Amino acid sequence: MTEKNDSDSMDWLEAELADTLDEDYELEMSEPALSLEIRRIYREHHPPSMERRDYFRNLLALQSELIKLQDWVSHTKAKIVVIFEGRDSAGKGGVIKRITQRLNPRVCRVVALPAPNDREKTQWYFQRYVPHLPAGGEMVLFDRSWYNRAGVERVMGFATADQVEEFLKDVPEFERMLVRSGILLIKYWFSITDEEQQLRFMMRIHDPLKQWKLSPMDLQSRVRWESYTKAKEEMFARTNIPEAPWYIVEGNDKKRARLNCIDHLLKQVPYTDVTHEEISLPDRVFNPDYERKVLPHELYVPEKY
Repeated sequence: MTEKNDSDSMDWLEAELADTLDEDYELEMSEPALSLEIRRIYREHHPPSMERRDYFRNLLALQSELIKLQDWVSHTKAKIVVIFEGRDSAGKGGVIKRITQRLNPRVCRVVALPAPNDREKTQWYFQRYVPHLPAGGEMVLFDRSWYNRAGVERVMGFATADQVEEFLKDVPEFERMLVRSGILLIKYWFSITDEEQQLRFMMRIHDPLKQWKLSPMDLQSRVRWESYTKAKEEMFARTNIPEAPWYIVEGNDKKRARLNCIDHLLKQVPYTDVTHEEISLPDRVFNPDYERKVLPHELYVPEKY
């Protein structure tokens, strides 16, 4: 029985690999020539990465484990919070996309909050994050988090020195409270070099499909690289606690960073296989008197392709 299951798993993996490669090639060919030229320049200044097939084979294997993790979270009513922080263009969004790609959004959801409004600015700092914390059977991925105060808010002057100091004093206890409540809290920092960030920003500036990713704050982050570095170092020193340590992901190689992060995440959770009842498709009920009505033609989407 085990050999059959292993064989079925390999058949699934190969079929998914073929589909994924097709989609990836299709996406690449559909992008403008300018985008392809920019990527060619990027590759010339970048160390070789993994072969596309090897990358997707490993990614699909990890994603199949993420599905097992999801089933375990749902079955045991576990509560997981994963924080993704790092410099702009470091790859946070890319790994979040690959984690959630095949998961149920009712179990695993992403939280990416905008800048606080005037009312939220007067609240207890952590207040607007609390409603997004998981209930039993949920996993929440924070694409940036309460650590905005220790990073962008501090560097850009959106928070006073006293507010930053209060945050750095409060956040360890806040996170200990979360852990005591039964939440598994995992924190990742995506690290890239100065030169790598410059290359990625240049790609975004000149690629019409990626310009939306750039904001005035992103551009200012280039100017204030050293200020962000100092803020990051103090943040690590004061918030790297045993109950919720920081894990640094080397992000210069996007593909390896994604695989390394997902593999590490899976190792932080003591999930096990969940037994499922065998699923069988029931027979369709057939009513000989039923006659399907023809819907008006204008309701249909035109078959342009």
